[in-house]
Formats: sequence, C-alpha cells, structure tokens
Amino acid sequence: MNHFSEPSNENISTVGVKEIARLANVSLATVDRVLHNRTGVSEATRNKVQKIIQRLNYRPNIMARRLASGKVYRFAALIPSVSQETDFWQAPLSGINRAESELGQYGIKIERFLFDMNDRQSFVTQGELILDSEIDGVLLAPSFIEESIQFTNACDSLGIPYVFIDSDIPTQKSLSYIGPQLFKSGYLAGSLARLCQAGRGKILVVSIAKGIDHQHYAVRKEEGFRRYFEDQNLPVNIIDENIEETSHAAVEERLRQTFTRHPDITTIFVTNSRVFFVARFLEKQNINGVHVIGYDYIRENIDYLTKGRISFLICQKPEEQGYRGIMALYHHLILKIPIPNIEYMPIDIITKENYEFYRN
Repeated sequence: MNHFSEPSNENISTVGVKEIARLANVSLATVDRVLHNRTGVSEATRNKVQKIIQRLNYRPNIMARRLASGKVYRFAALIPSVSQETDFWQAPLSGINRAESELGQYGIKIERFLFDMNDRQSFVTQGELILDSEIDGVLLAPSFIEESIQFTNACDSLGIPYVFIDSDIPTQKSLSYIGPQLFKSGYLAGSLARLCQAGRGKILVVSIAKGIDHQHYAVRKEEGFRRYFEDQNLPVNIIDENIEETSHAAVEERLRQTFTRHPDITTIFVTNSRVFFVARFLEKQNINGVHVIGYDYIRENIDYLTKGRISFLICQKPEEQGYRGIMALYHHLILKIPIPNIEYMPIDIITKENYEFYRN
C-alpha cells in the first residue's frame, strides 16, 4: 500500500514543478500527472517522482527564510572566452546563462571570469580575482592542469566548493565533474578511425593547443584512441603532431610539413574543437580521400562536415555541461541535495546526415 501523501499546493509552488521534473529526469507533464493522480505514468516513474516530492517537503521553509534574509549567493564561472580560433565556449556559456535565468528569482548571481585558452597567465589572473571576491561556489573548466590544481587548493582552504566541466582532475576535491569520459571518447574515435582506415595508410593524431603537455583532456583522449587498436590487436602506424602555435598560418605550415614527410596519411584524429583547421588545410591543398574525425558541434566544424571534409564529429553536450554545473552548485549550497561526484555526458556521433537534428 502506498502511504505517500500528496504535498500541499504551498509546497509545490515554492519548490517548483520544474525542480521536481529536473531531479526526476522526467517531463513537466509527467510531474503534473503524478501530482493530480492521473494515468499515463508507470509505477516506477510515479514512485520516483513521489519520493523526490517527499524529500523536498522540508525545503519551502528553508527557501522562505533565505529569501526573507535577502542573502545573495554569488557563483563564479571560470571558463575560456570565445576566441577567433573557435567559438566552442559559447555553448557552455549559453548553458550558464540559461541556469542564471532560472535561478535569479532565488537571489543567485553568476559572475563570469573568462580566460584566454592560449594564455596560462590569464587563467591565473582570473582565478586570483575570484579568490579575492566573496564567492560562494565556482564552476571551472580546468584547461591548465598545474594552475587549476593551485587554484582549487586555494578554494579548498577557503571552503569554496567547485564543479569541473569539460575535463576532470581526479586528484582534486571537486564537488562534481560534469563532462565527457575522456578515455572512452578517444576509444570511440579509434573505432571510427578503423572504419575509415580499412587497413590502409597512416593515422595522424593532431592536438592543437598551447601547453599541450599540460592539457589533460588531449592526453586521455589519445590514450583511449591508441588503446582501441591495442585491444583489437590491429597493427597501425600512428603519427603524433602536437601543435602549440595555434594561428591558422602556423597550423597549416606544420600540417604541410607533416604531409610532406607522410604523404600516405589517410585518417586524421583531432583531439579538440579545432578540427576545422585541419579540414581547411586539406581543402586549400586540394588533398582528397583523407577522413577527418574531431570534436564539437560548432559553426566552422559543421561547415566542413556538410562539405564532406570532416567525416565524424564527436559531441558531448557542452551547453548542458555549463547548465548542469551551475545547477549542481545550486542543489548543493541552497537545496542541500546530494549530487553525484561524476556525471558523464553522452558521447554523440554527428555526421552530415544527422547534424540538423542535434542540439548542444
């Protein structure tokens, strides 16, 4: 027998049907059916929604007291800025903006501290600004590992919780990591490369970023990529190119030199969103028959995907990462709800046939 009692209207209006739907990972219509005891909901889903409503029963008073006190919670987002090289970081920023629009009514403000992906010192400077401010929680993309460790150690000392997105640093005490499973993402790229390769030619792995030795995401992806071929016991000739000078001219010159030495390259795996750099080079040099695999649903990449210069894009919901990262801080600091330590994003494969139906 189900002893669950339907919550009062006061509870529901304060907590919010949206919040219940989000925590249960169901639609607003499903929550409405449960609240009004309508049909069309499985017993398992009904029980899940009811348990969440029951768990939230005590929170209206907490929220009411906090709103009455006038306290403002300040979150900091420490992420790369959108650059001329790539607009990838517009997607997480859009997710952050979406979260802010939903949470503003609860006295939550989000401050953006944007750093240059090509300038390690800019990360340090923005981090220092955060530490000198009265910040309650931080959303962080740890693009520079050593500097991120120093920054998060300082956050630990000050008691400031932080959430990682895009890439993780497992040694640190983050509240949560929300992003791709980097190793398996690279492993999937290896599987795609095998389909493209069909046992012919060489494979080029390209990482285009300053300070590449310190960029955890590229290392883990390449480890997964190579492991795929090891596990399948497939002999392949893999060439590495770590390109730290990220201007278009510098990248094209390095690729020109590489193709001069290895004209039999037939597949290229790019470890980040700058895959369109490679596609542009191939187009300008009129090099055909080379399959290109890379990351992220951004305008430049989609342009070359539709042209057939990029074969596959691997996408991992960057807008959702920004959104869920902010919501994780909200759940932890305001609602006092336990959040998962790791929340992996789906690994989606985008082609020119299905890109129109994808959303970041």
